Amino acid sequence: MVVDGKTSAPRSHSWTQDPEGVKRNILAAAREAFVEHGFAGARVDDIAARTATSKRMIYYYFGDKRGLYVAVLEGAYSGIRGHEQHLDLTMLPPREALARLAGETFDYHANHPEFVRLVMDENIHYARHIEKSERVQAVNLTALSTIRAIYDRGVGDGAFRAGLEPIEIHLTISALSFYNVSNRATIRALFGHDMGSPAALAKRREQVIETVLRFVSP
Repeated sequence: MVVDGKTSAPRSHSWTQDPEGVKRNILAAAREAFVEHGFAGARVDDIAARTATSKRMIYYYFGDKRGLYVAVLEGAYSGIRGHEQHLDLTMLPPREALARLAGETFDYHANHPEFVRLVMDENIHYARHIEKSERVQAVNLTALSTIRAIYDRGVGDGAFRAGLEPIEIHLTISALSFYNVSNRATIRALFGHDMGSPAALAKRREQVIETVLRFVSP
C-alpha cells in the first residue's frame, strides 16, 4: 500500500489473534518515528501508516501519543539494562568486571544510536514523560546495584579506593559513552574527526576503560 508517496506495511485483520505481535509492530514503528522526529515532531497518523494495524489500535493499546512515547522509552532503557544483566560480571575480578562493564556500555551506545537520540529528546522535555514511569524507575535500579556489587568487592580487596558512590561511577561511564554518539556530527564538522569510524571507536573504547579504572583506583 502506498500512502503519501510512502510504502506502508500491509494492514492485518488478525490483530485479535496476536495482540503482542501487534504491539511489537506498533512500538517498532513508533521508535523509528520518535528517533527521527522526536516527541514533538512525530505524528500518530504517520506511525499508523508504518504499521500493520490502525490508528485506532494504537490508541487502544497505548492510550495516546504520550503513552506510546513512554512505552518506547521504557523499551529503550530495558534494552541497555538487560544487556548489562547478561554480562555475568560476578564471575570476574573487580577491575576486570568494571572494565568489561565500561567497554560493553560504550559498545552498546555506539551500536544503538537510536537509544542516544531518544534520551537526548527526553532531556529536551526535562524528562517529564518518564519521571512518573514506575517501570523506568525499576529497570534502572539495576544499573546502580550492578556497579555497587563490583565496587564493594573492589574496595574490599584493595583494588578500588573507598569513598565513591555507585551513581558517580555510573555517570562517568554513561557520560563517556553517550558523548561519543551524541556529539559525532558537531565534532566531525568542527575538527574533521570521525568519532564513529572503526579506528576511532576502538581507540576511544580503550581510553574510556582506562579513564574509568583510573577514576576508581587507589
